[in-house]
Amino acid sequence: MATLLGVISIVLYIFLVLLLARLVLEWIQVFARQWQPRGPVLVLAETTYTATDPALKAVRKVLKPVRIGSIQLDLAFLVLLLAVSLLLNLIGSLA
Repeated sequence: MATLLGVISIVLYIFLVLLLARLVLEWIQVFARQWQPRGPVLVLAETTYTATDPALKAVRKVLKPVRIGSIQLDLAFLVLLLAVSLLLNLIGSLA
């Protein structure tokens, strides 16, 4: 049982790191719109988006963006980040 919890914990930790990498990549694109990843950064970006897109799309189906005037606030990323963090804490307390 401890081995299974350890494996799940490692997978969740890797997913959390990929979510944080996605956050950094998206903010780079916000501040430098002409920036496009090349070389190893392109491979990292593709891996990050490929791994995190299915989970984010699933959360976005359930949690629609909040409309505040002319701005839409997408809370799916925040909810997913919080859920992964809580799961990591829960598994850590069980192990």
